[in-house]
Amino acid sequence: MKVLVVANWKMNPGTAREAKQLFDATKKSAEKSKATLVVAPPAIFLRELSSAYRGKKIAFASQDAAAATGGAQTGKISLTQAKDARATFALVGHSETRAAGKSDDDTREEVAAALQLRMTPILCVGELSRNSSGDHFLRVREQLTIGLADVPVGKLTKVLIAYEPVWAIGGEETMSPRDMHEMAIFIRKVVVDHFSPAGHAMKILYGGSANEKNTLPMLKDGDVDGLLVGHVSIDKERFAALLATIG
Repeated sequence: MKVLVVANWKMNPGTAREAKQLFDATKKSAEKSKATLVVAPPAIFLRELSSAYRGKKIAFASQDAAAATGGAQTGKISLTQAKDARATFALVGHSETRAAGKSDDDTREEVAAALQLRMTPILCVGELSRNSSGDHFLRVREQLTIGLADVPVGKLTKVLIAYEPVWAIGGEETMSPRDMHEMAIFIRKVVVDHFSPAGHAMKILYGGSANEKNTLPMLKDGDVDGLLVGHVSIDKERFAALLATIG
């Protein structure tokens, strides 16, 4: 698997015209990179961008979508609707959606629903803070064991895990590659211990202030297969520089 970079635009940009301009710049940068790119735009722009794209270098993801296929959920979109808009990946349980009320059980349902739809779920896990007692490991274990509980053993490796230390998100300081390497080992061990030896083959992304300066060290020494990129992904120049570091 090539290095996978997921560009999470969050609630940006402000207009469809700006979204097209950002996507055009992203597409140009992606064509020069060896990385595989997934773009997660706001849901309102997803169909327009994906329908107009004719290449194979970029795939699309939903930022947040419900497992239910429909119902009285004003303002929500379903995974079925996201797939119909040509999303083939789904972010599940991003820290910002968890902060807004998404539970571990919600992530469990969404991971399973995405797999049923033959979408690739990207299960986000991570702690709010760290202390010397190691409580962050307990929280990550809980998120993993609940989030993956309804995944058939044969489909475990179809789930991507994005580790996002919440305390590092949105800034310029990332965790050290050494600490990420430790967490990657822990994540795979949890999956192996609770589910299957297939956990050794789990693909892990790092998402916590990933930028053009820390990309290479994290990929080299962090034991990760790619990156979940937030604020840098909406900066054309910086995101181009990030992809350029991958080759």
